Amino acid sequence: MAQVAVQATDRFERKREAILDASTTLLNARGVKGLTLGVAAASVGLSTTSVTYYFRRKDDLAAAVMLRGIQSLSDIVQRALDEPSPPRRLHALIDLYLRRMRCAALGEAAPLPALSDLRALNPPQRGEVMAAYLKMFRKARQIFEAPELDWLTRGRRTARTHLLLEQLFWARAWLPKYDPEDYGRVCERMYDILVGGLAAADRAWAPQAIPVAEVAPRDRAELARETFLLAATRLINSRGYRGASVDKISAELNVTKGSFYHHNEAKDDLVVACFERTFEVMTRVQRLALTLSGDQWTRLSSAASALVEYQLSEHGPLLRTTALAALPEPIRQQMVQHSDKVSDRFASMISDGVCEGSIRGVDPFLAAQMLNATINAGAELGAWVPGVKPKAAPAVFARPLLMGIFAR
Repeated sequence: MAQVAVQATDRFERKREAILDASTTLLNARGVKGLTLGVAAASVGLSTTSVTYYFRRKDDLAAAVMLRGIQSLSDIVQRALDEPSPPRRLHALIDLYLRRMRCAALGEAAPLPALSDLRALNPPQRGEVMAAYLKMFRKARQIFEAPELDWLTRGRRTARTHLLLEQLFWARAWLPKYDPEDYGRVCERMYDILVGGLAAADRAWAPQAIPVAEVAPRDRAELARETFLLAATRLINSRGYRGASVDKISAELNVTKGSFYHHNEAKDDLVVACFERTFEVMTRVQRLALTLSGDQWTRLSSAASALVEYQLSEHGPLLRTTALAALPEPIRQQMVQHSDKVSDRFASMISDGVCEGSIRGVDPFLAAQMLNATINAGAELGAWVPGVKPKAAPAVFARPLLMGIFAR
C-alpha cells in the first residue's frame, strides 16, 4: 500500500509540474489575463475539471507559477552568495541566471516566469507572491554586504538591488537576439558594464540639467490628454493591467465610463496611449540632451538623470514595461519596436561616445538596453526607497549604472 501511495504521489507531482511548465509559457506570452484554467488544461491534454484538481482557481495557478519561479531565482541568488566578495557574487548571479535562461532556450528546462504581472493577481495570492518576492529581494541585497561597502546606506543598497534585478528581468526582452551559445559572452559584457559603468576613466558624474518643464506638455489640449494618461499610467503601474479597471480609471479621473469610452475604444487602446506618451517623453529628453554642449558622456548622463528625475516628479511616472505582458501579441510587438527605437538612440550616443573617448569601450547595444531598463525601473524607486526626492533620484539610481554599481 505504501508503494502505491508513493507512486500516486509521484504521478500527482509529475502532472502538477507539467501543468506549471505549460502555464509558465502561457503566462509569459499572455500575462495573468490570458492564463485561464481552460487554456492551461488544453495545453497539457486535460479537461478544465482535471486541472482544478491541482489548482482550484486561475489565480492559484498563476501564483504557483510565479512562486516556483521566485524559488528558482532565490536558489540562484543563494548560490551567488557563496562567493566571498561583492564582485564575484555579482558575476556568479549573472552567470547562473544566464545559464538557466540558456537551458530554457535550448528546451532543457522550463522557462522562468515573467514576474511583471504580479500586481494583476488578486488577494490573497498577490500578497503571498509579493511576500516571496520580498524575501528573495532581501537575500539578493546581501550581494552588497561587505566591509568595503559599509558606506552604502540601506536605501542605496536597496536601490542597487532593484536596479540589478531589473537587468536580469529585462534581459528576456533582448536575449532572443543572441544564440544560446553566446550567453557566456553576454554575461561578461553585462558584468563589465555593471562593474565599470559607462564613463571613461577621466569623466565625472556631472550631468547638466534638462528642466522637466521643457519635457512636459504645454498647450491646453496636450495638458488635458496628459492628465488623463498620467492618471491611467499611475493606476496601471500600481495595480497592473487587470487591477486597473475602467471603473477605477474613470473614478481616478472623476469622469464617467461613457466619457472613458468616448476617448478609448478599449482598455488596450489606453495602455497603448500610455506607452506612446512614455516614448514621447523619452524621445524629447534624448533630443534635448543632444543639443547640450559638451561630449556624448555629458549628453547621455544628462538624459538618464533627467528621465530618472522625471519618474519621481509631479509629471511622472512613465508606464512600466510590465504592462506589455497583458497586451495582445501584435500590439505588444509594436510597443517593443517603439521601445527599441529609444534604446537604439541611446546606443548611437554610446557608440559616438566610445569613438570620441568620453565613454568606455562597452557593447553599445547591451549598454543601451541596460540603461533603458534602469530608467524604466525608476518608476518604482519611490516604493523601494521611501522618501527619496526627485532631485536626489539620479544619484541614487542612474549613477550606479553609469559610474559602476560598486562605485561611491
